[in-house]
Amino acid sequence: MEAKAIAKGCRISPIKARLVIDLIRGKDVKDAKTILVNYNTKASKLILKVLDSATANAVNNNKLDEAKLFVSEARVDAGPVMKRIMFDSRGHIGRKDKRTSHIVICVKER
Repeated sequence: MEAKAIAKGCRISPIKARLVIDLIRGKDVKDAKTILVNYNTKASKLILKVLDSATANAVNNNKLDEAKLFVSEARVDAGPVMKRIMFDSRGHIGRKDKRTSHIVICVKER
């Protein structure tokens, strides 16, 4: 039995978020939370929220034991890109892409 949590449209680039999510994939939930609390980035704060939500779903909805949970799946998908204009040299108009992410975390019982 597994529990899942998804955060859609997070205002962080998927490349930056993947650097952090690679650290917790396959780890126990307790170890993953310790890593995320001590890692000082915007991505770690967002991923910690999703991990807490997935853990709560497993404990409350599926009646799983929190001490036996581990991160079975952790991925960051690209969300929609907000395209903004940026004035460039010689009268041109450039583009500044503001990327978003979908964070998906699944936890299972060991």
